[in-house]
Amino acid sequence: MNNSKMVGMPQYNPLESMMSRFNQAATILGLDDQISNVLKSPDKVVIVNIPVTMDDGSLQVFEGYRVVHSVHLGPSKGGIRYSMDVHLDEVKALAAWMTWKCAIVNIPYGGAKGGIKCDPRTMSKGELERLTRGYTLAMKDVFGEDRDIPAPDMGTGQQEMAWILDEYSKIRGQNSWGVVTGKPLVMGGSQGRVEATGRGVMVSTRGALAKLGIKPTDATCVVQGFGNVGSISARLISELGVKIVGISDISGGYHNPSGIDVEAAIKFVANSSTRSLEGFTGGSKVSNAELLTLHCDVLVPAAMEDQITAENAADIKAKLIVEGANGPTTADADPILHQKGTLVVPDILANAGGVTVSYFEWVQNRLGYYWTEERVHRRADRVMKMAFDNVYQTAEKYRVSMRIAAYIVALDKVASTLKLRGKF
Repeated sequence: MNNSKMVGMPQYNPLESMMSRFNQAATILGLDDQISNVLKSPDKVVIVNIPVTMDDGSLQVFEGYRVVHSVHLGPSKGGIRYSMDVHLDEVKALAAWMTWKCAIVNIPYGGAKGGIKCDPRTMSKGELERLTRGYTLAMKDVFGEDRDIPAPDMGTGQQEMAWILDEYSKIRGQNSWGVVTGKPLVMGGSQGRVEATGRGVMVSTRGALAKLGIKPTDATCVVQGFGNVGSISARLISELGVKIVGISDISGGYHNPSGIDVEAAIKFVANSSTRSLEGFTGGSKVSNAELLTLHCDVLVPAAMEDQITAENAADIKAKLIVEGANGPTTADADPILHQKGTLVVPDILANAGGVTVSYFEWVQNRLGYYWTEERVHRRADRVMKMAFDNVYQTAEKYRVSMRIAAYIVALDKVASTLKLRGKF
């Protein structure tokens, strides 16, 4: 992984990358400046300081953010990440990406994102609970079933969402099941939510391989990142018949040209004291930088932002990149990949399976009626396939990359809605 991500501000600014793509798509669509200026600017930026009593009795103050980018299509939707790398420009970029993502898969949400600058790995369960409840209290007038609906992201999961639901319900004096998604099943979570993002990556990979005329059984794949999205993407892509030849996480990369046993790797991580691939013997050790440039047909970056840059894009050998992470490719890498003829399925399309099933969870909460896993998978796969086909056709129509096509689809939908809703 990019070492610049580990300390201080990142070398690349995800907000600048997002705005660069936005401007290209806006120019192609001929959006007027008034509409562009509205869509560029978040509706709301909330910064809070959360005092938390630590286990040793000391008081620490954590900085938290919530950026609501757009509510033109519906209530805003987006995850909350706990990381020392969290900064405002990143949260703004992620919130905007959520707006475009929801528009691409045609669900009635706007975009938002939240974050707290902390290191959850060094905090006890009690400290994390007090932090999460404090954040929820600070955001009590932002969150709401019809206003802004958070979800898990990096460093958060079902437990944090359960605390948010409980704290918000106490504040409101009633159970507010639909205020948050990614909840445990017993608390109104949806079947199929855990694997939803990885499943969307698989559906996008399957669609793109078909467009390239590559049989899955003839293809090889490298997956960077082995958290929820990366591991599930690797498992489901391997079930298509694709050979997974490389995987990685924070401990480094592992390469096996004969194929990696993905199920064995998932079990290894689950049983590891470090919850990582450290010590995995199913492949020879390579660096994360080397992993990205291995010989393969499909590359799935499912780790951090800014992994594929102008410095390494020319060395990438994959014919197809399917972005499981948010913002893994910087804007200055786009033209290099496009000129090489690399097909890139962008993040705002490829990883939209997560928000699609989050929407299904919210619908089920509102109905009080819950679907089977098979129904969730079937409906999510259909949404992802329709979105992929729409973006691919738009790319052909405008003779642009799939990334710019995805922005065109999203901007067109949000801008059209904005115009119909009327002037300010």
